Amino acid sequence: MNELKLPETLIKTDFEFPGQTNVYKGKVRDVYSIGNDLLVMVASDRISAFDHILPKGIPFKGQVLTQIASHFLNATKDIVPNWLEATPDPVVSAGYNCKPYRVEMVIRGYLAGHAWREYKAGKRMLCGVVMPNGMKENDRFPEPIITPATKADEGHDEDISKEDIIAKNIIPQAEYELMEEYTRKLFQRGSEMAVKQGLILVDTKYEFGNKNGKIVLIDEIHTPDSSRYFYADGYADRQAKNEVQKQLSKEFVREWLMANGFQGLEGQQMPFMPDEFVQTVSSRYIELYEMIVGKKFEPVVSENIEQRIDKNVKTFLFGLKG
Repeated sequence: MNELKLPETLIKTDFEFPGQTNVYKGKVRDVYSIGNDLLVMVASDRISAFDHILPKGIPFKGQVLTQIASHFLNATKDIVPNWLEATPDPVVSAGYNCKPYRVEMVIRGYLAGHAWREYKAGKRMLCGVVMPNGMKENDRFPEPIITPATKADEGHDEDISKEDIIAKNIIPQAEYELMEEYTRKLFQRGSEMAVKQGLILVDTKYEFGNKNGKIVLIDEIHTPDSSRYFYADGYADRQAKNEVQKQLSKEFVREWLMANGFQGLEGQQMPFMPDEFVQTVSSRYIELYEMIVGKKFEPVVSENIEQRIDKNVKTFLFGLKG
């Protein structure tokens, strides 16, 4: 039997770019600060679930996430200015360094995920927003609800209400209300784009920063890492029959981990990831891209990904000086 040969993946980065002043390494993305004004964000092929990074990288995952995010950032810049200036490499986004607001703007069109868990536990208010009685899992809200969360440096983000955000002066009222307006408009645009692809944008989150006194959309939007999608075809039928909705997300990775005895709890051992499963995850991410964006995915294969990124980013930075 032929041994499965997977393409090279980008698991960790250790770049030294010209003018580099800082580096922040997240679960998936590594962010390099260039001077005071520029960020270079590298999307690795790492994958996380249950707040743990899995032991193997997923081929082309970084490229998929980078290209979905740039697709949606470019398609929404008429609604709100965003941080993105260029994508000098298939896995690299470069743009303005903004001062981030310490709140994530979570918006939900449907009763799913965290909102459903709270609802099932008997709660009818989430982040100060009333949820109607008589709903079941994955039902559509009469109108989308915004359920903000404070961004934690460590551990889990925590729910917070608009009233608390303003009362505690985390964000001034006028700025917060503009962020709410942007959030609703972005979700509306994302939902319209999803419908054209036969999808439902269920819920998502947006992050904002401040650049020279202006609110700017930062990070990424509408990718499977920050958003939940349902397949539109059969949605109503599945709801009527109380069946599980067909999702377009990385939920299948969590399901595989749970089936192999891992939920990130103390004492649990991360299961071995066979190459066949890694290949399946890669294929699913490519399917996600093609479904969400509506274009064929063109994988960029390199013998040395780090070398390619280093060259492309340096060429971009030298071009800025010129």
